[in-house]
Amino acid sequence: MAEASVLNAPGVYVTDRSQKAILAAGIGNLLEWYDFGVYAYLASLIATNFFPSTDQTASLLAAFAAYGVGFLARPLGGIAIGRLGDTQGRKTALVLTIFLMAFGTVGLGLLPSYETIGIWAPILLVALRIVQGIAAGGEWGTSTAFMIEWSPATRRGFFGSFQQVSTAGGSLLGSAVAAILTSSLSSSAMLDWGWRAPFVLGAVLLIVGVYLRRNVGETPFYEASRHAVATQPIISGAPLGALAFGFTIFWTVAYYTLLAWMPSFTQRFAGLTPSEALWSNTIGLVAMITAIPIWGALSDRVGRRPILMASAISIGFLSWPLFLLMTKGGGLALVLPVQILFGVLLALYSGPGPAAISEIFPTHLRSTWMSASYALAVAIFGGFAPFIATWLIQATGSPVSPTFLYLLPAAVISLLVIWKMKETSAMQLG
Repeated sequence: MAEASVLNAPGVYVTDRSQKAILAAGIGNLLEWYDFGVYAYLASLIATNFFPSTDQTASLLAAFAAYGVGFLARPLGGIAIGRLGDTQGRKTALVLTIFLMAFGTVGLGLLPSYETIGIWAPILLVALRIVQGIAAGGEWGTSTAFMIEWSPATRRGFFGSFQQVSTAGGSLLGSAVAAILTSSLSSSAMLDWGWRAPFVLGAVLLIVGVYLRRNVGETPFYEASRHAVATQPIISGAPLGALAFGFTIFWTVAYYTLLAWMPSFTQRFAGLTPSEALWSNTIGLVAMITAIPIWGALSDRVGRRPILMASAISIGFLSWPLFLLMTKGGGLALVLPVQILFGVLLALYSGPGPAAISEIFPTHLRSTWMSASYALAVAIFGGFAPFIATWLIQATGSPVSPTFLYLLPAAVISLLVIWKMKETSAMQLG
């Protein structure tokens, strides 16, 4: 309890032990999200290998549906692994998610194609996506709680933002690896074996898992909350979970529309080659990662709510005209600054977001309810964002329909939730 009080004391900076814990969690988080997200960047190749069809759109829809199945498993992982994080410790839960993600990712990279084993190929692909989804569902909330609980009270926005730096960093790493391979290998080599390389690299996670298990301690807030976990009912967190669910809707829709789906959009409707689309997406992610800690630190000074609302408003109303502009021609010279702008605007939400959602919950309920509510929102609204966007375009005939039929409504919902939330930047963790 004394250590928790020290971390809550105004003006206290993180100790070496805190820095080590946050760095280790951040590296593990980065590699997990690289593993989980690289699928989206190679979706067209996966579609050809596992969902062959004479209709290219139908094949891509099947690949994105399998992508979304991984998100459907995330609430299960959020509940089970999140609860493990509250009862057995954050570190125990994080090590489990790392080993599960490594298994799912390496397995996918080694999986025979449809041409080799027929219908078993897509069935096993979906099974491995489910394993990845369970791991991802437990990872986000547990790693966020871990990093926030190791942060000093006056800098939770800044240090908590590195949860999103590592999450976006994983997407960046996946995009960069896919871009390098696409630029270096021929189309036939990528289709034959090149797409597998990013997944096999997931084995690196095992090294991080072993390091976490041996060298990183439990958070002081968790240690102080053990009695509350054992004596207070878990259901008491349901109203707070509903708040976190609404808070996450815009976050996840924007993230997976503007990042995971964007390379597919820019190839089909903005005239970019596969290599250009991936490099443009990668540079946009660099801009986002650079801006995230800036906005996180600013939220420690001016509060979480103004910055979060600025993100929802700006993306909600700018997405339609900017997407429309990209479809009018201009190629990479136009798409690149648009993706950089979206990255900076999304960073407005991702900077203060981890601290803001963590501060909703008391410590003894944080891992369970934050993991479950966040994972459920991502499963419903984010994981199927590429599928929904592709379907909306096919149904309406408009390549910009996802902006006003999906992204804008999501922004309005979360904006209303943030409007009702209390400002928590100056509050102590419960």
